[in-house]
Amino acid sequence: MSGRGKKRAEPKKSKTAKAGLQFPVSRVGRYLKNGHYAERISPGASVYLAAVLEYLTAEILELAGAAAHQNKKQRIGPRHILLAVKNDEELNKLFAGVTIAEGGVLPLIQAHLLPKKTVKRKEDGEDTGSQEF
Repeated sequence: MSGRGKKRAEPKKSKTAKAGLQFPVSRVGRYLKNGHYAERISPGASVYLAAVLEYLTAEILELAGAAAHQNKKQRIGPRHILLAVKNDEELNKLFAGVTIAEGGVLPLIQAHLLPKKTVKRKEDGEDTGSQEF
């Protein structure tokens, strides 16, 4: 072969790689089409939706990782995801009606159940008595 006419074809680049994402753009597009959410779906819709899903996942995993680190754990579990979502105002609003399995509940002790704090008496003889806060 003389090498004429044969050009090296550049390797095909996926939509995911072109968009610079980790989430599969083509799969999201296929799910949008098969879900019959609309008659026609823009090619950019799958890229946008994949980017939004990737951002939300990264945000939740970052907060859950911090929760796991605070609890001195190496792995993120359902409990850490629940704590991350419920302690973030915007994510809590997004996941308002969602139940996370094995997540438990947020720790909350009501104020009237806590022991009452008392102020110590002054040593110079003045009686301040007990005061509740």
